[in-house]
Amino acid sequence: EKKINYIDWVPSALCIIANTDALEKVRPSYLQKIMFVGEAMPTKQFNYWRRHYPDAMFANIYGPTETTVDCTYYIVDREFADDEPLPIGHACRNTDIFLLKDNRLAEVGEAGEVCVRGRCLALGYYNNPEKTEEAFIQNPLNPYYPEKIYKTGDIAKYNEYGEIIFLARKDHQIKHMGHRIELGEIETAVLSIDLVENGACIYDNDTQKIVLFYCGAEATQAYILKKLRDKVPKYMFPNVMIQMESLPQTLNGKIDRLRLREYYVQENS
Repeated sequence: EKKINYIDWVPSALCIIANTDALEKVRPSYLQKIMFVGEAMPTKQFNYWRRHYPDAMFANIYGPTETTVDCTYYIVDREFADDEPLPIGHACRNTDIFLLKDNRLAEVGEAGEVCVRGRCLALGYYNNPEKTEEAFIQNPLNPYYPEKIYKTGDIAKYNEYGEIIFLARKDHQIKHMGHRIELGEIETAVLSIDLVENGACIYDNDTQKIVLFYCGAEATQAYILKKLRDKVPKYMFPNVMIQMESLPQTLNGKIDRLRLREYYVQENS
């Protein structure tokens, strides 16, 4: 009715449309630009949108609030498999993005923390100097003059094209069975499975178990494990799998992992 030609949505909203196959019933014909921001966009649901809008421009936007508010973008210019994560791309103008590994630049394929510098940075956290000092630090690569950078707490890597690939939050990086694992990599693999509509992982430190919450009425645990064989090593398989009708969300549309953890603790107490 309004002939909307540009949308900028959180991935969870785009996924609802993809998971319910809504575009087969009603396909708005004016859309030309489709952006997604706020959390990782599952590639399987992205490919659903792209099939229905092959001529539209798609862009993956990334940026924490502390960078007011987007600091990287990636205009999707090639095909991606359902189990291949979408890049968050390159830095926006007047911004620089780099990955730090032990106070040095991460190499291609090596995981590092996403750091941001430039005019987009906030001054810090209101009335919280301790948190400000922890996150907004002097650039360790620059010993010559004062230069603040923001440590996002996100883990990423460079691919062979020089693009940044988001892996997981720093607090979603675990040590399991002697291996360092990014829970985001497990989630990407699970979300690529055809019968799975949504999913998220947490780690139970007490029992040392990877816990997967997932949505998909027809996706059995055996089916998911069978499909994962060709996607991730066996030590990355979920140890506990909990099927849900829907995953809880925060007010800004992200998966509420805190509520998932509380639910898991209650169920196992």
